[in-house]
Amino acid sequence: MNTIPQHVAIIMDGNGRWARQRGLDRTQGHIEGVKRVDEIVEAASDAGLKALTLYTFSTENWSRPDTEVSMLMQTLVSALSQKLMKLCANKVRMRVSGSRAGAPQAVLDAFDRTVKATRDNPGMVLNVAFNYGGRQEILDAVRSIARDCADGRVTPESVDETLFSSRLYTAGLPDPDLLIRTSGEKRISNFLLWQLSYAEFYFTEKNWPEFTVEEFNKALSDFAARERRYGLLAPKEGH
Repeated sequence: MNTIPQHVAIIMDGNGRWARQRGLDRTQGHIEGVKRVDEIVEAASDAGLKALTLYTFSTENWSRPDTEVSMLMQTLVSALSQKLMKLCANKVRMRVSGSRAGAPQAVLDAFDRTVKATRDNPGMVLNVAFNYGGRQEILDAVRSIARDCADGRVTPESVDETLFSSRLYTAGLPDPDLLIRTSGEKRISNFLLWQLSYAEFYFTEKNWPEFTVEEFNKALSDFAARERRYGLLAPKEGH
C-alpha cells in the first residue's frame, strides 16, 4: 500500500481568525500565512509528493473589502518574486489553476514569469489555485467539449471521464489523494469538486499560520493509516 499521497490539496483557511485572536490586523495574518507556504512546500517536496495544490484565492474572494484584496494581490506578487530562487533550489515546478479573466495584470505577469522560470524543474508540481472556482472549472470544461462536439471533433458518445478531466484546469495532474483544511471548517468551499471524488479529508482546528511542518506530517501520518477502498469491499469482507 502506498502510504505517501501523490497529490495533496490544501485549503489554507484562518489567516484572519489567527490575526483577530491576537488583536492584529488581518493583513498580519496573511503575511504570517505566506511564511507557512514556504515551509509546507519544502516539506511536501521532501516527503516525495508529486503535486501540492494550494487554494490561494477563490472566485468568491473578490467580494472581500477592496483594501484587503489589493493587499493580497501585492503580497502575492511580492511572494512570487521572492520565492523563485527557493522553488528552483527545491526543483519545484509551478503551475496555476484558475481563470485569468478579471485578474490583475501584475499578478498574471508574476505567475507567468514564475511558471516559465520553473517549467523545466524535475521535482514536485506546486499547483496554485488562483481566481479558482470549482463550478466555473466544470462549466469551462463542458463548454470546451460542447464546442468540439459542435465542430465535429468529438462525438457525445466519446465523452468519458478521461476526456472530461483533460479539459479541467488541473489536466495532467493526478487527482488529490488527500485534502487538508485548516481552521476547523469542514467543507470544501467550491474547491476541486470533480477531482476530490475519492480523496481522503483531513480537518484540523489549527489556523493556517499555525499549520507547521509538524502538523503537515501529522496529516500525512493520518493518511497513511487509512484504508482506501474506492468503493470496493475490504479484503476480509470479500468472502
